[in-house]
Amino acid sequence: MTGTAEPELPDTGGVAVVLAHAAWADGSSWNKVIAGLRSEGVKAVAVPLPLTTLADDVAALDRTLERVEGPVVVAGHAYAGAVIASTRDEKVASLVYVTALAPDEGETVGDVYYWAEHHPQAPALGPDRHGLIWLPEEAFSRAFAQHATPLEQALLAATQRPMAAACIIVPVPRPLWKDRPSWFFVAEEDRMIPAETQRFMAERMKARVRTAAADHVPMITKASAIVDILLEAVRAVEPSRKKENSHG
Repeated sequence: MTGTAEPELPDTGGVAVVLAHAAWADGSSWNKVIAGLRSEGVKAVAVPLPLTTLADDVAALDRTLERVEGPVVVAGHAYAGAVIASTRDEKVASLVYVTALAPDEGETVGDVYYWAEHHPQAPALGPDRHGLIWLPEEAFSRAFAQHATPLEQALLAATQRPMAAACIIVPVPRPLWKDRPSWFFVAEEDRMIPAETQRFMAERMKARVRTAAADHVPMITKASAIVDILLEAVRAVEPSRKKENSHG
């Protein structure tokens, strides 16, 4: 036989990670994080969000959760913070926000996105005649991923997924972060969502906060820090699982 067998992963107590991407990206934006988690024996999968409506995106997350055995740590980047907080899947053990938006009940994504004054290099955004919001190509190097390599910036621009304006104007239901433990990675050099906004949301969520001098896409430019915060969330689930099993 010429093929090589897939390496067997060590047992991590069965906790999986599900990753939800933001606007102007896709599941591949999590590739470095998935690889890092895999090297630690943690299964991770990315959700293919359609970015058409918030309800559509939550449904896509729920379909992915159906395919993953629990318990699950769910992470969301930017806009996807609203998505991960809108699921009601019982297997979700905790939430991790990666420079994400966390509207409270009755708020919209747009409300929290414009909560604070934005960086002068952040792009002006608006829908095209199809109701889709695209990120200008130059914004990838100026604001979206200023710490990425020129090739990474070019690839992000070339493969971007637009977001429908409908995603950000719908008030969210009671967010799951009120009922589950949460973590928040604050990117101090984010030019898309100001760190001030991130800290405000993390504080009212009572999230466990980790910070770094990162841009808006730390999954790409500071992947090891994102792997670390996800592993922290995973390891926090494992003791409670063992306790439950001992009473089973």
